[in-house]
Order: sequence, then C-alpha cells, then structure tokens
Amino acid sequence: MRPTFANEWGGSFVLIEPGTFNMGDDNGSKFERPARNVEISEPFFMGARPVTQVEWSSLMGENPSKFQEGWSAGLRPVEQVSWNDCMRYISKLNEIDTEEKMGLIGSWRLPMEAEWEYACRAGSSTRWFHSDADKDLDEVGWHAGNSGAKTREVGQKKPNEWGLYDMHGLVSEWCFDEWHDDTLRRVHRGGSWFTESDATRSSSRASANVGHCSDGLGFRLVWSPQ
Repeated sequence: MRPTFANEWGGSFVLIEPGTFNMGDDNGSKFERPARNVEISEPFFMGARPVTQVEWSSLMGENPSKFQEGWSAGLRPVEQVSWNDCMRYISKLNEIDTEEKMGLIGSWRLPMEAEWEYACRAGSSTRWFHSDADKDLDEVGWHAGNSGAKTREVGQKKPNEWGLYDMHGLVSEWCFDEWHDDTLRRVHRGGSWFTESDATRSSSRASANVGHCSDGLGFRLVWSPQ
C-alpha cells in the first residue's frame, strides 16, 4: 500500500516514487516516437482521481462543466477548464493550503508529461496499464465505446497498480509542458469519454491552446515536497 494523504476538498493523493521507465511507443504516432528511457528523479504525490466538479466549485465558487445533471454530478470530473484556468485554480490552492503533508512542506502543480506517463504506466510496458488489447479497456476507462456520450463519476473503474483511477479516458488531463516549442500550446494526456480507444493509450499524446476549453478536458493535481 502506497503512502497517501487526503485534502479538505475530498482529494486523495498517492506517493509516486522516483524511478525510470520507457516513455513513448515505437509503434505509436510520430509524436510518440522514439521510445526512450526517462528518469523521474524526485518523488511526488499525484491525485488518485481527476479534480471533481465539487472540488473545483468549492474553491472557485463556480462550475464551468457541461455535465452537471444528476445528484452525483459533483463527483464527475470538472471539464470545460483551460490550461490557464487550471493555473488559476492551482495558484489559489497554493495561497490557502500551506499545511504540511505527512510532515513535509510542498506545493501544488500540474504534472509534467513524463510524470503523468510514468504514473499511468505504474511499472507496465503495455499499451494500457493493464493490457495490450483494446477489448480490455472497459475494465479501466470510459471512452467513446462505453461512456454513453457523457462523463461519469470518478473512480468507478479499476485503478492501476499504484492506485490511480481514470488514467485512461473520462477526461484528457492537462500537463504543464509546452507542446514541443509552441509556448501557446500545452500537452494533455489520457484521452476522454468521446475518444476512441487508441487515444487513451498510456503513450498517446495530444495538445491544445492554453485558453482552449472542452467538455473532454480536465486535470489531475500533483503535490511536490520541497
């Protein structure tokens, strides 16, 4: 069982320890090639689930999400948030949450792209963290083939070996990194409820303008010890 902590907004955060992994896929798109060995040199804590609508609205006082119907809508991932919106959320979170976590001081941020894929794979080298076969995707993620054309509550599918849910599908998740040398575009990973299975693979990459919003785009928090 990995060390975890919870915050007052309902999020649970899992320790991701340093290590190395093969990032990318030699059989994937041109943006995934070549696969290469990458080192994650510092530990961090990653949200076990994407940020939810209730977590967002509790801090920001509003809910931009498209999918708000039903009594459990607050447990769906927040969407319709741009990269810039995420940075504003994180800035506000860092202003009000300065408490130690597990005896450590640190700060909130978006994951780096390499951290995201490392955490998603959780030691695996398969196309999805649990399998090479897209027929098995329903076990771990919401995608175009099973979502019913909408988001679902977070944490309903099986987690990966490190205890992270919804890494494949549901909402694609903003990362901090620029898209190559384009400072106005940022990476997002994981695919969403409306993408086909190929876009939800561990190595699949996508990007969008920093101001772009979509009902298939959300984010997951990282907390870094200092």
